[in-house]
Amino acid sequence: MATIKDIAEKAGVSIATVSRVLNYDSSLSVSDDTRKRIFEIAEELSYKKKSLKKTATTKIGIIHWYTEKEELNDLYYMSIRLGIEQRCEQQDVQVLNYYNNIEAIKSEDLQGIIAVGKFSHQQVEELTSITSHVVFVDSNPDEDRFDAIIIDFEKVTKNVLHHFVKNGHKRIGYLGGRETFKDQTATIEDMREKTYKAYMIDAGMYDERHLHIGSFSVDDGFSLMKKAIKELGESLPTAFFAANDLLAIGALRALHEEGIAVPERVSVIGVDDLSVSKYVFPPLSTVKVYTEVMGETAVDTLLERLSGRKISKKIYIATDLVIRNSSF
Repeated sequence: MATIKDIAEKAGVSIATVSRVLNYDSSLSVSDDTRKRIFEIAEELSYKKKSLKKTATTKIGIIHWYTEKEELNDLYYMSIRLGIEQRCEQQDVQVLNYYNNIEAIKSEDLQGIIAVGKFSHQQVEELTSITSHVVFVDSNPDEDRFDAIIIDFEKVTKNVLHHFVKNGHKRIGYLGGRETFKDQTATIEDMREKTYKAYMIDAGMYDERHLHIGSFSVDDGFSLMKKAIKELGESLPTAFFAANDLLAIGALRALHEEGIAVPERVSVIGVDDLSVSKYVFPPLSTVKVYTEVMGETAVDTLLERLSGRKISKKIYIATDLVIRNSSF
């Protein structure tokens, strides 16, 4: 595992700066460029493979549903991008990045597109008007027409809840987020929230006071947990499933500020296993999502399409529950 010292040396900043950036210290005054460099180095040191270059050259575009600023605040998508870029380097594929700007991609002569994130029906049709070779990562708009690289978040959620129940937890809270398509045409259903509700209702353990929804951010993880602590007091759940690591990191900070012992009083498990998750205090238990493999697989799948494959594929990437010090 790369150390904070390794990241600091490669980034050209102090160990203290790296530690504060990786812990999302909001009081730290540092430029977005420096934050981006630190996060990218942390991801790259967690994921290194030898380059196996080919001689053929292909030109593809990555269309991100996020802006660059949003990506900086959600390393899940940054990690997918780095996986795509490194696979393209291995395959000698030229890749161009476009952030939340489908219009800009129309002027390029691209052989294929990798669409990272979630896109409305109208946006999907816009993309297919540019090229018929489109692979979606982290969404599956039409499995009969398009290749999709996705995670089974229903299974992820059930596995975490099974783990909590097996360890004696009966009051289990949920921290989640809501998203809309960038063209504001609809709210996106989140499978983690849906599965949590169904599981807890079936188990006779559902309490709507334990469901906390905001955005998928460190700040909302902090504020949602603060609100839960204030409103529930001694009835605060003994475990929380956070829909991503950012929410979990914010929740850990709130619990620490309130003097609530983790995991002795409250266990927390997130989703993603971002590179920063092992550096927070306490190190975060989380579901490992192989985001770099999602990116690699998207490139391989697109190259298959360009080689003549006609039948669509829906590919699930496996996950693993990683127990660290924030839970039993």
